[in-house]
Amino acid sequence: MGAAITTNTEQPRIYVACLAAYNNGYLHGAWIDAAQEPWAIYDAVRVMLSASPIEGAEEWAIHDYEGFGGVRIEEYASFDRVSELAAFLAEHGGIGAALLDYYSGDLAEAREALEDRHLGEYASLADYMQDTTEESTAIPNSLRYYIDWQAMARDAELNGDLFTVSTAWDVVHVFAGC
Repeated sequence: MGAAITTNTEQPRIYVACLAAYNNGYLHGAWIDAAQEPWAIYDAVRVMLSASPIEGAEEWAIHDYEGFGGVRIEEYASFDRVSELAAFLAEHGGIGAALLDYYSGDLAEAREALEDRHLGEYASLADYMQDTTEESTAIPNSLRYYIDWQAMARDAELNGDLFTVSTAWDVVHVFAGC
């Protein structure tokens, strides 16, 4: 079955708002590229705050974000976290977004799965099961049509041996379970 299909066509970015302006009825903020060093994000926030309609503005909050797949960015998320997530997504694209979604935003788990447990890309988990079985086992022709690859795939996923994430309707990435 696997994780839901996650699309990630946008570059990760955050909308940071000036809270002094917001509290005084003004909408003032800036969209900032998140795929940069944390200090660069902070510098962009300082530039936005210096242009605030409220003099001496110092407080900010993340009011919106895009390009992070299913990962939720909190209002006061650290720029270190935002930068790390954005860099991972910029490097790994759709599969990175799908893994972050699968692991509920746990970047360490997503990295570990991608680096150590990725078994390949297939049209389905059943295709993976068939390829792996046929590569490792001689199947007599008389039995070939009796093998239920879908059932094997379902069993492997249900017992935790494998899990999948989808990046398109016909693209399944297969991972070894933990």
